[in-house]
Amino acid sequence: MIKRQKVRTNIYLDEYTKLKAKELFQQYHISLSDAINMFLAQSVLNQGLPFDMKIPNKVTAKSMENINNNIDIEKISFDDLKREMREKIVS
Repeated sequence: MIKRQKVRTNIYLDEYTKLKAKELFQQYHISLSDAINMFLAQSVLNQGLPFDMKIPNKVTAKSMENINNNIDIEKISFDDLKREMREKIVS
């Protein structure tokens, strides 16, 4: 197996995301650097991102925009939602 030389690089990260990612990776006993190296290795291996990325269709994109802007949102309680779902299943 060929030993590859490590190189230093700098990246800019969102502070909160970095903190939460480090907490997550600690549970797996890996460092942030290890996790980034794993991500890059999988990207090279798969010749793309190691997860699906999809662009939403126009209807979904519009719905997402409306949600972000509190437009056309119907407030409903969890109990009402369960009741509506039961009614739809029964009918």
